[in-house]
Amino acid sequence: MPNVNSAPPVAGLAGFNALSAAEAEAELLTCCASRAFAREVTALRPYRDLDLLAGAAEAAVRDLEWSGVREALAAHPRIGESRKGGPSPGADRASPADSGESSGGEGPAASREPGRSGRESGWSRQEQSGVGAAGREVLEELAEGNRAYEERFGHVYLICATGLSAEEMLARLRGRLGNDEETERDVVRAELAKITRLRLAKLLGGAA
Repeated sequence: MPNVNSAPPVAGLAGFNALSAAEAEAELLTCCASRAFAREVTALRPYRDLDLLAGAAEAAVRDLEWSGVREALAAHPRIGESRKGGPSPGADRASPADSGESSGGEGPAASREPGRSGRESGWSRQEQSGVGAAGREVLEELAEGNRAYEERFGHVYLICATGLSAEEMLARLRGRLGNDEETERDVVRAELAKITRLRLAKLLGGAA
């Protein structure tokens, strides 16, 4: 039996269009772990080109009810947590609704094919590669900021970390702590849409 963790990306757009509905939804959940998102994007197949797929995915993310956004957030580790596959220094244990990708609790990550989350974990490590060069002081400040953010808003701090340094992620975290809840929800949706678009490209055999 093949190792799902090493499974190759979907063979392009044609391959994605040819999947069964259940298979397509399972693949989409690795890009955005909201079942409503996966159902919506799957139902609109076939897609003529990648731009149409990306546009449909962004619209589906932005149209999610907040419960669907929370479901997606539960599959994302805290910033700094994926550096060595464990919690960032001083980070407290998350609640079941906001646990990281490695959580064994209920939810979309637990109900998917065994080993499927290995792809998402790898993507998270790539996306947070800017944390790798950070010193202990910055990591501790990120851990403190994560705690403050979660106390303020009740969910994990989400940012499209690709191309950002740890210092930039920390600065944006501090800035977002000043948002009211409605403003921050808009920011979270925008960041989730950006992450989803990048992961779709990887899923269909695009950039690593």
